Amino acid sequence: PSPSTLKQWYQRRVRGKTRSCAGISGKSQALFATVFCTRYLDLFFSFVSLYNTSMKIIYIACSVGTCYLIFMKFKSTYDSNHDTFRVEFLLGPCLILALVLNHSFTFSEILWTFSIYLEAGAILPQLFMMSKTGEAETITSHYLFMLGAYRGLYILNWVYRFYTESFFDPIAVVAGVVQTVLYIDFFYLYITKVLKGKSLVLPC
Repeated sequence: PSPSTLKQWYQRRVRGKTRSCAGISGKSQALFATVFCTRYLDLFFSFVSLYNTSMKIIYIACSVGTCYLIFMKFKSTYDSNHDTFRVEFLLGPCLILALVLNHSFTFSEILWTFSIYLEAGAILPQLFMMSKTGEAETITSHYLFMLGAYRGLYILNWVYRFYTESFFDPIAVVAGVVQTVLYIDFFYLYITKVLKGKSLVLPC
C-alpha cells in the first residue's frame, strides 16, 4: 500500500466514525514507546543534527501519543480482556541482557542496548492478542505487515553496510533477525489471505 493509503487507513481508525482502537494491543504500543524513550534519551546531552533530533522527537511523540489515544481518549474501545501478555517476562530478560551483553557499560549504552533487545519482542503482545481473538481486522493486519517490513528493510541495510563499510553490529543484527522471525507466520497469513481480499483468521 502507498503511504497516502496507509494514512487514510490510520485516519479512519483513529479519527473516523468508529473512533476505535479495537484489535490494537496497548501493551505493544507501550513497549514501543519505552523503546524509543530509552533509545533516544541522548536528546538531552547529545546533538548530531537538526534532522536527527527532529526524527527522535517525532518517534517519541508518535509512540507516546498512540498510547494516549489507546489508554485515555479511546479507552472504552480498548480490548484489555484479550491484551493480557505478561510484559514483565519480556522487560526483565531484556534488562538483564542489556547489563550483560553490551558494547560498553555506561548508562546511555545500556539504555540503547535495552531498547534494541526490547524492540525485538515488543510485537509479542500484539501477536498474543491475535492468537486469543483468532483473527485481526484488515487495517490491523496492514499495520503489522508494515512493522515487519520495516525491520526486514533494516536487515537489507545491514547487509549493504557490511559490504560497503565493513560495519557489523552483532547486537542489532541478532535482535533484528529475532524480530523478523517472529513475523514469519504472520507474513504467510498476510500474503495468502489479506492480499487476496480475505479476512485474517488464524487456523485452529
